[in-house]
Amino acid sequence: MKLGLLIAPLSVCLGFAPPAYLPQKISCTQRFLSDNFEDDAPRKQSRLEGMQREPTDNELAIMDDMITKLANAKPYELPNAVSRAIRVVSSPRFFLRIAEKADEATDAMEKEKLGALAENLVNTIQAVVSMTEDSLDERAKEVEKVVKAASEPDGEFLVPLSKERVEAMRKEVEGLEEESLNEAFLSTIDAWMNKAHQDGMDGMVSIMQTALQIYAGTVISRARVQLQANVGAAVSGEDQAAANAVVAASKDGESSAASDLFEKLLRVDTNEWEIEIRKGIESDVKKEALVSEVQKTMESVILGLENGSMAQRVQAEFLRELVTRIEAV
Repeated sequence: MKLGLLIAPLSVCLGFAPPAYLPQKISCTQRFLSDNFEDDAPRKQSRLEGMQREPTDNELAIMDDMITKLANAKPYELPNAVSRAIRVVSSPRFFLRIAEKADEATDAMEKEKLGALAENLVNTIQAVVSMTEDSLDERAKEVEKVVKAASEPDGEFLVPLSKERVEAMRKEVEGLEEESLNEAFLSTIDAWMNKAHQDGMDGMVSIMQTALQIYAGTVISRARVQLQANVGAAVSGEDQAAANAVVAASKDGESSAASDLFEKLLRVDTNEWEIEIRKGIESDVKKEALVSEVQKTMESVILGLENGSMAQRVQAEFLRELVTRIEAV
């Protein structure tokens, strides 16, 4: 299945479009990374492109699938399902789609089920938002650490970022636990990026885009390792701990050249992709094998994420851009 049919393009969000600014210094520690982040101005649209337009037919199909699953879910399953895709299920368009499906339904029980779903979602969303306020506060502190890692010793931000600053950001992201790199983390980055855009701080937007790129590479790499461990456990019949140990021991020696290069690309600045891809192709990596490795990850990792979630959107665009870069070499 092609991810392009399911995921809205995020080139602007992830910084893969040409930058709209010249190299510059931005002094914004006090202005941007302050406790008074929220001002009195109403929040504008998300910088994620997929949230700025009407949904496509494919996205409506995804909504319909989500509505069907939520309508058939047990009440105690709703909070977890809603929290994984809060941006989608809390949108007016999602509720409008429920109303449209209720109007189209000819079965009285189906109409009643959809009506109950809308009511249950309102209550569940309120509960989830209340529960996640503390989580958002924690994620904001973690995002602030990542952003501060991009600053120079004098506290200013020099963009484009140097290799040292990018690696400092990567170290902060890789130091976060899996549960921290969630929708709340991405929502915080999205909100800060939107704020920076409103204030005309293009340099800070670029830093947020870099944070998203590092996030995507980090979580995809972790997911690939975990997937290998899961497969190993299923094939060997051993417990998960033993399979994890086997994967860790064999990771360097047995993985293919294409897999090794792919893993390296996940952990370097996207500005260095072309250089690393050329090096790999000039040695023993076939372009087709590398593309195949990326596509396998799309199918096994990205399609397994919650449909419509920010995690799926960001990670899918990251891999689609990587495929584009590989094919262009």
